Amino acid sequence: MTCSVVKWLPLFGKPKIAEIVIESLNYMQSHDRMKTHAYVIMENHIHLIASSSSLGKEIGKFKSYTARMIIDHLQVNRTGLILKELEYARAQHKKDRTYQFWREGSHPQLIQSEEMPVQKIEYIHNNPVARGYVDDPIHWRYSSAHDYAGKRGLVCIERPRL
Repeated sequence: MTCSVVKWLPLFGKPKIAEIVIESLNYMQSHDRMKTHAYVIMENHIHLIASSSSLGKEIGKFKSYTARMIIDHLQVNRTGLILKELEYARAQHKKDRTYQFWREGSHPQLIQSEEMPVQKIEYIHNNPVARGYVDDPIHWRYSSAHDYAGKRGLVCIERPRL
């Protein structure tokens, strides 16, 4: 699945904001709410391969919590221009909030074959390479490529049985 920041704002380029996402993914994994199998955090979106008995519900909680924490961080650090953008991006029918951080939906795609996980993991890990940010996927700090290369990454992952 893919979760994108509204207006494609490049907020995950700020390490503290990326850290909020990492901490949330680790929390969900350690509390058996969602298993992360592969991920990459890009400047304005994340790609995940994850599983849960109620994945839609858990992703909703993940997005709600991370949005709240990121907005709190932006408010404390007086980033008024970014907050104005998030306020402007709020859908009119969302009367319960001032800001909108995530774009609606998460674009989930069911993995239906034995080949598909390998293809999706390679796509996720090569996203920073395709964007020209690094030459090798393991050079991207915010990715499970480290785990698949036998190193310890930032997010505890559970590799799928391939």
